[in-house]
Amino acid sequence: MRPPAIPIPRIFPIFPETMGLVLGVTGPNAAGKGEVSAYLLTLGFATHSLSDIVREEAAARGLPPEREHLIRIGTLLREQGGLGVLAERLLPRLEGWDVVDSIRNPAEVETLRHVPGFVLIGVDAPAELRFARSRLRARPGDPGSFAEFVARERQENSANPAGQQLRATFVLADRVIDNNGDLGQLHLKVDDLLRSLGAVPRAR
Repeated sequence: MRPPAIPIPRIFPIFPETMGLVLGVTGPNAAGKGEVSAYLLTLGFATHSLSDIVREEAAARGLPPEREHLIRIGTLLREQGGLGVLAERLLPRLEGWDVVDSIRNPAEVETLRHVPGFVLIGVDAPAELRFARSRLRARPGDPGSFAEFVARERQENSANPAGQQLRATFVLADRVIDNNGDLGQLHLKVDDLLRSLGAVPRAR
């Protein structure tokens, strides 16, 4: 459900609103995917994350939400329920103007392509900049060195079809945002992207 603090979307659809717009977000670690989703939330989109599906499963199994556990559980869910299972579990939660974050497998994109108005956005930035951002956000389990950061990225590009395949997912993006600037510049790039899709942000 849309948060009550934002009762009216701050976007004007050029095409009929009944068509909706569902924005998938993918990209490497600390590229700014969460910042894109957070900004779209302020514009009236409902936000979702495939990682939330994995976290819910981890909690049901009594496991802490650490990155290594989540990667393993996500792989297990895909092996047992099909490669697109995380996206399939999320579909009933979509309302028509949505953001779906943490898309990490091509089969998840394939599943979401069946949703009317779906567009996949790739968010990227240089590895050194992403590592610096990960150090600033200081999430539990984030790598402490650049070498560890790069090694973790290799784990997120598994040859296992049921694993995380970030690079193979990223190349499917319909639009790409190069997040190599500050937060204000990122918001402007999101505004431009929305306009290109026929959804114009209100003046703030």
